[in-house]
Amino acid sequence: MTTKQRAFLKGLAMNIDPIYQIGKSSITPEFTLGISEALEARELIKISVLKNCADDPRELAEILAERTGAQIVQVIGKKIVLYKESKKNKKIELPKEKKVKEQ
Repeated sequence: MTTKQRAFLKGLAMNIDPIYQIGKSSITPEFTLGISEALEARELIKISVLKNCADDPRELAEILAERTGAQIVQVIGKKIVLYKESKKNKKIELPKEKKVKEQ
């Protein structure tokens, strides 16, 4: 993902509310499955890490991204934003990557 694409997704994420919360039980297999389904349906999701969760939000984001095949858009405080292109219902069109000229 390019910095331009990441900036585009950050802009979209500003207007969405968190649809999942990570609490004291942290990341369970059922939670991961729910995140995968949400990513397939929405492509871009925001997750809140509650105060009673002892884990670091950055580490949680990396674990979720690895398990779901998503990309981390950003982690700010206790908010995580993940993106994964949908296979069936693509909604978000990312800015195109510029091709680098070879010399």
